[in-house]
Amino acid sequence: MKVIIKSFVNGLLTIVPIILVMYILVRIFTFFDSILGNIFKTYLKEGYIPGIGILATLVLITVLGWLSTRFLMRKIVQLIDRLLEKIPLVKTLYTVIKDTLHSFLGEKKSFSKVALVTMPGTNMKVIGFITSEEVENVINPLKNHVAVYIPQTFQVAGFTFLVPKEEVEFLDVKPEEAMKFVLSGGVTSSNKGNHQ
Repeated sequence: MKVIIKSFVNGLLTIVPIILVMYILVRIFTFFDSILGNIFKTYLKEGYIPGIGILATLVLITVLGWLSTRFLMRKIVQLIDRLLEKIPLVKTLYTVIKDTLHSFLGEKKSFSKVALVTMPGTNMKVIGFITSEEVENVINPLKNHVAVYIPQTFQVAGFTFLVPKEEVEFLDVKPEEAMKFVLSGGVTSSNKGNHQ
């Protein structure tokens, strides 16, 4: 009986992560393929090859990105941008999406600096990520503060704390490694030790 249970646990530990990753990748592929893929399916019918939708989406985004740097298209994009930023509710949604994409892909990337912050009144430390070093642009009295995002373990949610700059210690750690460490509750570091 112990052998069966051990084999089952081994199966969970080795097969389930692979199945879950494959499932998520297939769902992502299907979603992005359907954006423009549904248009092609109407015309190609049985001749449609999965992936054409993703390829067409990537080409379209690239062409629109190139066009957005040209004078006429740039003016149109700026006009749409200003229009969206004036509509209540839409403005908030648009700004959050735009700023989030810029923080990951823009020239000034957020989450690129890993920070160590001491919990007030304790010796405990938490790992976070600097999302803004210009907090005073939003909240004037907090001139010498930085925004530190503290992710929660085993989920995507987290908290944003405004911490005095002198209380933030920067770590020489890759953001990806720090994020894996936090999201896994420190499990990734112990796993590395087990593999050595």
